[in-house]
Amino acid sequence: MSLDPELAARVKWNADGLVCAVVVEHATSDVLMVAWMNDEALERTLTTRRGTYFSRSRKELWVKGETSGHTQHVREVRLDCDADTVLIRVDQIGPACHTLTHSCFDSDERLLLADE
Repeated sequence: MSLDPELAARVKWNADGLVCAVVVEHATSDVLMVAWMNDEALERTLTTRRGTYFSRSRKELWVKGETSGHTQHVREVRLDCDADTVLIRVDQIGPACHTLTHSCFDSDERLLLADE
């Protein structure tokens, strides 16, 4: 299988052949994580409905939850207006972050509070 050529041509891949993926929980709209996808990761995500990403450090594909059991069932995939970011809405099973928190944005590191 390969990514539909028409879709592949629409995506604005970066110099490394990757596109940024923002992953959101479908039920709550919580931003869970940000990852990167190459054309194969996007194609696999679309065909299997399992969150599949490209690890820049390991230089290989990884399926979210394959080893941890904290899986993502993909409900929706959208391109942003510039076609340089993919929004992925998922049903998350277990924590999304490798630190075992619900979201990678659950830390106390807030740069600006909403009421400031």
